[in-house]
Amino acid sequence: MALAAGAGAAAAPSLPSSPSILLVSSVNTAPGICPSSSKRSPVYSAWSKRRSPPARAPLSCAASTAPVSAAAARQPLRRASWRDLCSLNAWVVQDYRRLVGAWGALEPRLRGLPDERLRAKTDEFRARLARGETLADVQAEAFAVVREAARRTLGMRHFDVQIIGGAVLHDGCIAEMKTGEGKTLVSTLAAYLNALTGEGVHVVTVNDYLAQRDAEWMGRVHRFLGLSVGLIQAGMKADERRANYMCDITYTNNSELGFDYLRDNLSRSKEQLVMRWPTPFHFAIVDEVDSVLIDEGRNPLLISGEDNRDAARYPVSAKVADLLMEGVHYTVELKGNNIDLTEEGVTCAEMILGTNDLWDENDPWARFVMNALKAKEFYRRDVQYIVRDGKALIINELTGRVEPKRRWSDGIHQAVEAKEGLKIQADSVIVAQITYQSLFKLYPKLSGMTGTAKTEEKEFLKMFKIPVIEVPTNLPNIRVDLPIQAFATARGKWQYVRAEVESMFHLGRPVLVGTTSVESSEYLSDLLKDHNIPHNVLNARPKYAAREAEIVAQAGRKHAITISTNMAGRGTDIILGGNPKMLAKEIIEDNVLPFLTHEPPDVETVGESTSHKGLSKIKLGPSSLGLLAKAAIIAKYVHRSERNEWSFQKAKSTIAEFVEMSHTIGMEKLQDRLSEESEMYPLCDTIGLAYLTVLRDCEIHCSAEGTEVKALGGLHVIGTSLHESRRIDNQLRGRAGRQGDPGSTRFMVSLQDEMFQKFNLDTEWAVRLISRITNDEDIAIESNAVVKQLLGLQINAEKYYFGIRKSLVEFDEVLEVQRKHIYNLRQVILSGDSESLSEQIFQYMQAVVDDVILVNVDPQKPPNTWKLASLLDEFVSLGGTLLNEPFKEIQEKDILSSLEQIHGCGPVNVDNFTLPNMPMSPNLFRGIHKRASSMMRWLTICVDDSSKKGRYTYIVNVLRKYFGDFLIATYLDAVQESRYDDAYIRGIEREILLKTLDTLWKDHLVNMNKLSSAVNVRSFGHRNPLEEYKIDGCRFFISMLSATRRLTVESLLHYWTSPMESEEIFNTGDK
Repeated sequence: MALAAGAGAAAAPSLPSSPSILLVSSVNTAPGICPSSSKRSPVYSAWSKRRSPPARAPLSCAASTAPVSAAAARQPLRRASWRDLCSLNAWVVQDYRRLVGAWGALEPRLRGLPDERLRAKTDEFRARLARGETLADVQAEAFAVVREAARRTLGMRHFDVQIIGGAVLHDGCIAEMKTGEGKTLVSTLAAYLNALTGEGVHVVTVNDYLAQRDAEWMGRVHRFLGLSVGLIQAGMKADERRANYMCDITYTNNSELGFDYLRDNLSRSKEQLVMRWPTPFHFAIVDEVDSVLIDEGRNPLLISGEDNRDAARYPVSAKVADLLMEGVHYTVELKGNNIDLTEEGVTCAEMILGTNDLWDENDPWARFVMNALKAKEFYRRDVQYIVRDGKALIINELTGRVEPKRRWSDGIHQAVEAKEGLKIQADSVIVAQITYQSLFKLYPKLSGMTGTAKTEEKEFLKMFKIPVIEVPTNLPNIRVDLPIQAFATARGKWQYVRAEVESMFHLGRPVLVGTTSVESSEYLSDLLKDHNIPHNVLNARPKYAAREAEIVAQAGRKHAITISTNMAGRGTDIILGGNPKMLAKEIIEDNVLPFLTHEPPDVETVGESTSHKGLSKIKLGPSSLGLLAKAAIIAKYVHRSERNEWSFQKAKSTIAEFVEMSHTIGMEKLQDRLSEESEMYPLCDTIGLAYLTVLRDCEIHCSAEGTEVKALGGLHVIGTSLHESRRIDNQLRGRAGRQGDPGSTRFMVSLQDEMFQKFNLDTEWAVRLISRITNDEDIAIESNAVVKQLLGLQINAEKYYFGIRKSLVEFDEVLEVQRKHIYNLRQVILSGDSESLSEQIFQYMQAVVDDVILVNVDPQKPPNTWKLASLLDEFVSLGGTLLNEPFKEIQEKDILSSLEQIHGCGPVNVDNFTLPNMPMSPNLFRGIHKRASSMMRWLTICVDDSSKKGRYTYIVNVLRKYFGDFLIATYLDAVQESRYDDAYIRGIEREILLKTLDTLWKDHLVNMNKLSSAVNVRSFGHRNPLEEYKIDGCRFFISMLSATRRLTVESLLHYWTSPMESEEIFNTGDK
């Protein structure tokens, strides 16, 4: 029977027969007692808590309450139908439904095709596109082909709502699909269709694990249909990356994609490029698009170099920060992460450091002291970072994962290392940077999918011009979101969280607790240990993170308690009753690993074993037990026959490979292969068959346990703090109630939570209100007034961070234009032939000559007023010894005399042009290409609108032509006399062009970053910082381009006069 990924395949049950749930809003109501009136006010509920014992009320009751639950569940559907009449989204989805009906009519015909003919459809579609048809013409049949291919390869058939999701992605929109609705399977539709053009499709996920999982899992569908599938992972070599980017469909994560783009634009040769140049971007599907484009939007991607000059200042500054006191020496603003030194603080710091001025340019201490104070106040261990192996590793606050390759910029990371007493790593200097917003704007067509994007639709429309389409669920959502409970103190909140977890555990319901930091997850874990409640923890610590998939996959089992940091982007569904595939694999590992290797597992790498305390034991049949015993015996024999001891990691990865292979081969083929190899010891086939047999038992067990969990009320999710966006809270809520399952959620927040402190909530007002209701600060309050105030603050936080992202995008748009110009120029230099490279150098030389001349002459004034001596000196300085000899006898009066002779004369011969009484340039403009180039330069000079016009414009143009031709001819003569072959010459030219461009672009990035900080001060003078940034940034960029041309020309001329000396300089620079 075919199943859909992430969506239940069974027919939707009628709503009244769904598992019944009784919801009790009052926290301390005695078990089994319901409120006497549904209209009881929250204040009255809180007041009544003081008169009742502190018992925990279960969130599910007996089946006698079924009519009430069914009626409550039906009511939202009636309201939704009225909303649909006024909802643009509903009308759009209705249009897609009409198309789905037409596409579904193709399914019976395709189901009768053999595999070869179904696979041949790909070639047929490509042939139709080559004949001039569009993707819209083949879309219906292509979607039907993918649906059939998924059914044959994965045993999953796309539901109609998943077909709608695929169409939304193909149309370049964001598909919002609730957790568990099968977004991964949906992506195959749009990916396959757009890959038919042969221009490449990128499926972008948020981490390496999801990219690898999707490439292996969904890649089966694409490979079955004849498409090539690539995978980009951290640590891959350039050759591997290049091959994978050339595939029809490439799976990668957002950071690897961005860094590959930046690295390609730092490469020094065409052979080093890994992406599909000159058009690396065609179509992208971004999974968890809100996380990538919004949450990560505040953190630009940076490639940086090292600078060790100031490493010794960080430990000293850390000691100074320890001596300074908040409120006396400095003030703290949590909202903007700002520190301001008071006058006492400045005096104290200067006295400690023995300096007269913290801001002294020759002995600058201010930046280091400020960073040390920020590290002290804002960067907390086990919240923003963890310390492992002598390094401070950043914890991504949005996903809860450690990011070992990421470092804070502007000296913050070094300040944190100094605070922790770690070895100070080299300071960073920006070499290349780009924001995710700018990166994904490079795609001509962009789409995304997520479970929570509707709240940010305005931002997606404004920033990316991408609408959000809410795709309906396959089954009705019956999850219940209970009211938020507010506490005056953090202590009261954690005690109530612990009590609610304990209540759910005794009831048998699985619980997922979402926390915001490693610190809080471990605090709650200690509370549960004190009450002997078995649980699993998932946070950034390696011993937990290494088993992330196993922990999340089993979080839906009966009695399972899971404490996790942020669940955004976890990518593994929580299936009620447990994930049978994960369980079966774990059983295989437990029985076979001890015989394959004697090496103990490294907890830091492999992770701490998952706790199964309190969970039901899986009953295995005789055939499963027999095959497990056989696999163990063969593993023992293989271990003895191997000369080298297997490492634990090798044994574990081998088992994983055999398990994955068993899905492809199938049980019948494995049995046939084992019967044919009866006298051998086939470890692969034995483990594969044992896994499939155990999997069958696990599926039976998980199905039965899932039914029990549904009857109890499903997964209960507890949020322990409001996040800075409602969208992230909704991601946590979405873990419960997947695929029409029952479930419930509850958020418990404290007025001492970091977000409320950061955004200056009037906590005194809330505490006074709570004190009027109850004398106990640890009692939960569900007052509408308090909750409304808290949610209003969350909306303000969203607006604040939207303003930051908007400002970042607006400022980056200035840099984006400049970046495109530089990167396009690099590609011309890298990929161009010898003729285009020479033409680029000639243009540079002419531009440099023009700069020298135009700054010393005025076409509106006669030549005798021009600064001709200065012009001559600057021109000769360009070429050094090459130009000294021909111009050593030339003086200002000689140039003036020659200009007077040509003034008023007729047309000049531009092919062999020279000024009277001036040195003759080497006549090297032979051949059609060089003569054409000379003619084009003259035409460009004549039609130049950027230069000043006047009575003597013609003389200025003649002067530009003469000196430009002389410089170019002199360069060509020097190259010719070097007697190197053309390939070597072009290599040197390309290297000098790229090195000069990269060096000055790097300096420009540093200057632009300093400028972005400096212009904010100008707002005090009633000037717009963004406009100031645009004006000054444009001026900086023009100066950088001019400096690049001049330095390039000087370096080229210098190289051919002393090549050995120049090679030494360039090699030293590279090092």
